[in-house]
Amino acid sequence: MTDSSALHPEAVPPQSAIPKADIVLPCLDEAGALPWVLDRIPDGWRAIVVDNGSTDGSAELARSLGASVVTEERRGFGAACHAGLLAAEAEFVCFCDCDGSLDPALLAGFVRRIADGECDLLLGRRRPEGRGAWPPHARAGNLALARMLRRRTGLRLHDLGPLRAARRSDLLALDLTDRRSGYPLQMVVRASDAGLRVAESDVPYRPRTGKSKVTGTWRGTWHAVRDMRGVLREPPADRASAGAVPTGTGAAR
Repeated sequence: MTDSSALHPEAVPPQSAIPKADIVLPCLDEAGALPWVLDRIPDGWRAIVVDNGSTDGSAELARSLGASVVTEERRGFGAACHAGLLAAEAEFVCFCDCDGSLDPALLAGFVRRIADGECDLLLGRRRPEGRGAWPPHARAGNLALARMLRRRTGLRLHDLGPLRAARRSDLLALDLTDRRSGYPLQMVVRASDAGLRVAESDVPYRPRTGKSKVTGTWRGTWHAVRDMRGVLREPPADRASAGAVPTGTGAAR
């Protein structure tokens, strides 16, 4: 099942109806975007900023703004994300980039839909707003990966973006091992193999604050695609031994 319905700030449910969640924010020199990002965290939720080697004072700034700060010395997007997952304690765990390109307030609607049983892993399908929000080479690489993912799993997703939500127990059961750029894709592949229902929903995607560490250049995009192609070469996991305990009736296509 894939869902391309738009999620905009005005569609976020009332705070009283939103289950609590932890939001993992991998961070590398994002001091310029942190104030806005942390201000958009839903009330009562915990922001876990995972500092991955910042030299601009991001960790200190995040701490001063009330976020929980985790230090992950091993460089890599996956390393930072997984450190945040391990530090999370809430039933639901969300992920969001820390560069201001995505609005973490939208994750309230994501968690509500998972809690209501619509799906088990919900991804944000990025819809660019503003010039330069999504460079052509990065969009082309994402499209190619989505097609390869469809051949590998049957999932008809359009985007493998970083804005996502799931139950913490489901994510931990996937036993994710990639610690580089392949982490988001491995999450989706293993979720599908485990029988979890994966869906996507439209989200606005704005120009980021500061320079991209991965997809801002052809070289960075190539390295990310290389990491993800390695993930796609993994043999399908046996559902009986994958370890995940689906919360629904199986993977929706």
